[in-house]
Amino acid sequence: MSFEAWVAIHTPRINAALDQLCPSDGSPLREAMRYSLLAGGKRLRPLLCIAAAEAVGGSAESVLPAACALEMIHTFSLIHDDLPAMDDDDLRRGVPTCHVKYDEGTAILAGDALQALAFKTLLKSIQHTEHPCLAIGALAEACLSMCDGQAADLAAEGKELSLAELQEIHEQKTGELITNSIYLGALLGGGSEDEVFRIQGFGYHIGIAFQIVDDILDVTGDDATLGKPAGSDLKHDKATYPKLVGLDESKRLARAAEQEALKALEIFGETAEPLREIARYIVERNT
Repeated sequence: MSFEAWVAIHTPRINAALDQLCPSDGSPLREAMRYSLLAGGKRLRPLLCIAAAEAVGGSAESVLPAACALEMIHTFSLIHDDLPAMDDDDLRRGVPTCHVKYDEGTAILAGDALQALAFKTLLKSIQHTEHPCLAIGALAEACLSMCDGQAADLAAEGKELSLAELQEIHEQKTGELITNSIYLGALLGGGSEDEVFRIQGFGYHIGIAFQIVDDILDVTGDDATLGKPAGSDLKHDKATYPKLVGLDESKRLARAAEQEALKALEIFGETAEPLREIARYIVERNT
């Protein structure tokens, strides 16, 4: 099966499950949750979760609720990141941000509610697993890390950072959720200790690559292609890889991170091919 066919199978499944797991009840809060959750997006984190489960011999069905929980956490973070008190963006996934479509109070509560719904949803994937506490702890750690990273990112605006300091912020803000998306897939898919360890290594490096490319696209992309305001990092005088080391070196670092990620998958056969293809996509994407 081609990678495109694999994505074409799983993305509609993810979207349908998200629709069912966050049903409308007619309230403005639930409509705001659904507005942001179902607005589109790459569904990268749930796809990584499914790909990791399949890489260790597990099924997509067994981890689909966990995959959806990860997308809920990601969406909650985007809603809050876009708020005027944070990045103050008015466009996300090609449509007005949640606080622009509704209001700030509703957006804050929609993000809060999606975080709670994520943990409720995760329970559907861990009822029969041997390691329910590890799964819950991984999702909680990702949430905490994102908050730490966002706080550090805000505090660093207008300041000169070292490459190590910048990487730490990105690992917290973006990398931890990507790493734990893959970890949850491997864990709940029944991977061995060594398989889970290797896949975590893949997640760590691909998380770095993802954020480097995000920084590059903020410089080279446009609003229509990205579905969000380009140049936002420059507007807020944020520390980024292009600002720190230049575009060419940033591209080299992204490729280097991709290669390290692929090395971590050397013990796996064809079952890990979707993970390899996602790694290539992350580095080559333009959105």
